[in-house]
Amino acid sequence: MSHVEQHPFEPFLPENAKVLFLGSFPPQEKRWSMPFYYPNWLNDFWRVAGLLFYGDKDHFTVPGEKRFDMQRIIAFCRREGIAMYDTASAVRRLRDNASDKFLEVVTPTDIRALLEKIPQCRTLVVTGEKAAETLSGQLRCEIPAVGHCAVTPDGLTVWRMPSTSRAYPLALEKKAQQYRKVFDL
Repeated sequence: MSHVEQHPFEPFLPENAKVLFLGSFPPQEKRWSMPFYYPNWLNDFWRVAGLLFYGDKDHFTVPGEKRFDMQRIIAFCRREGIAMYDTASAVRRLRDNASDKFLEVVTPTDIRALLEKIPQCRTLVVTGEKAAETLSGQLRCEIPAVGHCAVTPDGLTVWRMPSTSRAYPLALEKKAQQYRKVFDL
C-alpha cells in the first residue's frame, strides 16, 4: 500500500478573502514549477486567471521559462481577496500521477475551520470532481453541475468549475468563460 502524503502547503488565507478556491490535492513535487497552489506548468489555472483579469493567458508566467511567477500570483491573490487550499489535507496516491481518479482522501480538510479564519468569504470554488464530492459531504449541499453553483443551508455559495488540468477536454478560453461566472467580470 502506498504511503500517506500530508499537504505540502499551508492554507493561503488573506484576511480580505472573499473567494476560497479548493482543488483536491497538489501534484507530486517533481511536477511543480513553483511551491504554491496549481504549481504544475501543464495546469492552466493561472492561465485562466491571466485571461480573466488581464486578457493575457501568459500574465502569470515567467517569460522564456516553464514556470509561473509565484510572487506576482501571491500579490494578485492578496489584492483580489482570493484564498487557496484543497479539500484533502492528506491523501494516498494509488498510482504515480496527479490524477484525482487515483487519489484516496485519507484526511478531508476541515473547511469550516478555514472559513473561520476568513469571515468575509461566502464563496467557495471547487476545481474538479473529487474536490466537489469531498466538499459537498462536509457542507451538506448538492454537488452542482460543472459551471453552476449550489447554496449551502447556511448561505455559502459553492461553485463547481471545470478542472484546469489539460486532461480535462475543454479549451482554455471556454474554461475561462466558466470561471468568469464566479467573479462576474
